[in-house]
Amino acid sequence: MLLWLKHYRPELLAGDVSAGVIVALMLLPQSMAYAMLAGLPPVNGLYASILPAIAYALFGSSMVQSVGPMAITSLMTGTALAALAPPGSALSVVLAGQMALIAGVVLFLCGMLRLGFLAGFLSRPVMSGFITGASLLITGGQIEPLLGGPLAAIHLPSAIVGLSSLLALWLAQRYLVRGLGALGLPRSVADMVSRLAPVVVLVVATAAVGVLDLTRLGVQVVGEIPSGMPAIQLMLSADHWRSLLVPALLVAFMIFLSSQSAAQSLALKRGERILTNHELLGLGAANLASAVSGGFAVTGSISRSAVNYSAGANTPLASVISAGLILVVLWVPTTWVSLLPLPALAATIILPVLGMIDLKTLRDAWRYDRSDAGALLATSAGVVLLGVEEGVILGVVLSLATLIWRSSRPHIAVIGRIPGSEHFRNVERHQVDTLPEVLMLRIDADLYFGNVGVVFDHLESLLKARAAQGLRTRHVVLVMSAVSLIDTTGLYALIEINRSLQAQRIKLHLSEVKGPVMDRLQQSDLLGQLGGQVFLSTAQAFRSLGEGTAQTP
Repeated sequence: MLLWLKHYRPELLAGDVSAGVIVALMLLPQSMAYAMLAGLPPVNGLYASILPAIAYALFGSSMVQSVGPMAITSLMTGTALAALAPPGSALSVVLAGQMALIAGVVLFLCGMLRLGFLAGFLSRPVMSGFITGASLLITGGQIEPLLGGPLAAIHLPSAIVGLSSLLALWLAQRYLVRGLGALGLPRSVADMVSRLAPVVVLVVATAAVGVLDLTRLGVQVVGEIPSGMPAIQLMLSADHWRSLLVPALLVAFMIFLSSQSAAQSLALKRGERILTNHELLGLGAANLASAVSGGFAVTGSISRSAVNYSAGANTPLASVISAGLILVVLWVPTTWVSLLPLPALAATIILPVLGMIDLKTLRDAWRYDRSDAGALLATSAGVVLLGVEEGVILGVVLSLATLIWRSSRPHIAVIGRIPGSEHFRNVERHQVDTLPEVLMLRIDADLYFGNVGVVFDHLESLLKARAAQGLRTRHVVLVMSAVSLIDTTGLYALIEINRSLQAQRIKLHLSEVKGPVMDRLQQSDLLGQLGGQVFLSTAQAFRSLGEGTAQTP
């Protein structure tokens, strides 16, 4: 905790200050837009950007992670609250804080119990599918605010503001860096300026609302923003614990996954190491801080963290500075903020969210592994058609189902010796020497209750195929070089295989058994009943059985 502060050096300050200012400018419109996405008043997004960032700085392990509101978790919060409280109501604020509290407690406890390995239960394609589906949902949900009404009843002044803002943001994203580079600005500076395009667009849109009095024409604006520090209090609804539990757990899961992704990618660039369990503690503390300060669920933002890094952040002090600047904004008169037009805010949500649609992973998975591609598409469809919570659950189930399906079908290769060497390879892939009465099988997976039946069936089918070809089998060698675990079911299966082979006058041998596996086999009855031998190497088995075969009349 605060190890970075103990070793802080003055030369790091300039980078932290510049990054803190730039991220604060980026966070100001984002936090209000994501609060509205969560069905909350815009000011609650500002509240969620202050204490959570400071709390993460105390416990987190990433030096450049920017913690605050994010589109996906805001959508999940809004979806969960939609059936429980009217959008923007006092009850919705209470329930959003309660969800952050549950998520924070769960994350903090997982960190204390060192459960960071649980992040591995959602594969990258499934995570990509969830983000893509959520991005489509978010975009669809912002069409009406962008146009001032449904497609069948567009409000023209609002549509002009929204579409103009969207076009300006797209042009800045597409051409601004190139244009600034042509003017002689360094690429890093040009990229930084382009990141602040949403701030410029919102300032212009707000000025247009004020000068042209667009509210008189029906353009919706943010409205009054309370000034001052958020009240530190914990408001709870005793009647909603059960309704919030599952959504909050899913939000906690997504908080960790998205934050871990951002932290790991930036840590690799900086040559640092992310401590997974410290990340859980930091994210838990951030959400607890959000719960007591009028905020909602927060997480590490990939886009803001990347800006924080690019702007020169060296330590979490950059995020603390950003939080301090947001607090300053709340202390000064906030009348100007109240004129922010909702169509322009919707534009600032739509464009970055559309950029989160991950077609590259889909293309790669389609070429490399169709089952992963199918899981990605199914997860996306589940989010869009069934809902966010159901989409997360479907993603986890698909990840586990894919893992179980693959592990239940281990690769089993009939192997032989490459001529003139002691290397053994698959007979279907290489030109190898084999022994006529010996069947050598390499099992490329652990043996456990989910796959031993497949191994047994495969062995029997191979023996039948050899018999049909007129080949007599006297020895079966199971090469265990890839087996790191044999559970009790696997042990009983090996005992049964040994008995079955003995009844057919076939000896079962083992080779290249790993030490931990051998330690457990020595405590069983298998080795005492084994019809054949345990060979140290496959080459030794090949020589020994080859000599034995040659001596057989």
